[in-house]
Amino acid sequence: MRVVEEIVGKEVLDSSATVIGKVKDIEVNLGTKRIEAIVVGKGGISESIGISKEENVIPYDMVKQIGDKILLKEYIDEPGLETQELGI
Repeated sequence: MRVVEEIVGKEVLDSSATVIGKVKDIEVNLGTKRIEAIVVGKGGISESIGISKEENVIPYDMVKQIGDKILLKEYIDEPGLETQELGI
């Protein structure tokens, strides 16, 4: 799938432009063919050699912009849910 190839491996930055990790995978709703979430590895040497199990699943609603890097919004569209609650 072309979208997966274009997104996996990109760095993800929070709303203050701090790198929180790299995209490891994406979750897609096969019925609607829409991206539901991105799976972000937390980085470090263990991730670079493929043994890290630490990851965040970030709802696609949190994505503000996709370019060379992925920039997240400060808040999800749902009232009261902030990036701190996602463990970022």
